[in-house]
Amino acid sequence: MGFTREFMEVQAHGNTKLHVIHTNELHKAATTIEQYERHLQFEHHKIVGVDVKYTNDHGEDQKPALVQLSVGKDHLVLLFQLSAADKNCTKFDNFLADPRYTFVGFSIDGDIEMLGRVRLEITHFVDIQKEWKVPTATKPLDSLGDVSGILVHDVEVTNAERSRWACMPLSMRHIECAAKDAYAAYEIWSSLTIIQEGLRRAKLVKEQTRKRARSCGDYDY
Repeated sequence: MGFTREFMEVQAHGNTKLHVIHTNELHKAATTIEQYERHLQFEHHKIVGVDVKYTNDHGEDQKPALVQLSVGKDHLVLLFQLSAADKNCTKFDNFLADPRYTFVGFSIDGDIEMLGRVRLEITHFVDIQKEWKVPTATKPLDSLGDVSGILVHDVEVTNAERSRWACMPLSMRHIECAAKDAYAAYEIWSSLTIIQEGLRRAKLVKEQTRKRARSCGDYDY
């Protein structure tokens, strides 16, 4: 049975509120992906925050239950309920596999493996937990994953709730947690990308200034 639930004001951080769509309907998922594509075609860095929640099965029987996608606070957060979809959404599948987009998340390797169990592939992805580590890290995987709470009001689901990602309907706590996970991944990597670009530009300007000074006979010692 198809369903689409819409949540207009899921609180993220400060005054930031997220517009969230939770659906298992192929048409709704496809139209949301089309909105993403129209937005991303004008973006220099085509970043998509991603997270995956799993079914409560064990071993090889475990599958992805929910895939969450975000392209920023001004756009819908898509929660696509794979476990309740009656067939594949070609538009959704092709979007994940499109190498033009950079999908970012925390400890994403497990998500990639889980998606592979239902023949879904993310071609271009960044694991923030591997790329950026906390400078004072005391654990091998200390990273900005621990900092993501800065961007979202903490919404913790209990151990019992974690086992219910494939059970419909999802509670409001599930919806909030899922939406914020995808949004936090997008927001952190987008911010880091801007910072990196700024540092590169500053370094380039400094080097060019030194070269001009040398060409005029004004040497730095």
